[in-house]
Amino acid sequence: MTEKQYAVYFGAIKSIGAGAATIGVAGAGVGIGLVFGSFLYSLARSPELEKQLFSYTILGFALAEAIALFALMMAFLILFV
Repeated sequence: MTEKQYAVYFGAIKSIGAGAATIGVAGAGVGIGLVFGSFLYSLARSPELEKQLFSYTILGFALAEAIALFALMMAFLILFV
């Protein structure tokens, strides 16, 4: 394998790896949807707990979003390092 072929092959493998790493972003999107859907369901069942439920919802959103950011960071590290 020549040096040029090796560079093309390595670039293709990096692109496939970065694409696979971004699958975590889709999972985080589903997680965020579930968090807010559950919040609305819980709020409809017991409106008096709105403040406590909202704080738990924001915590769940932040944790789910952190997973998406980690997946994106991994994709960029794979592509550019």
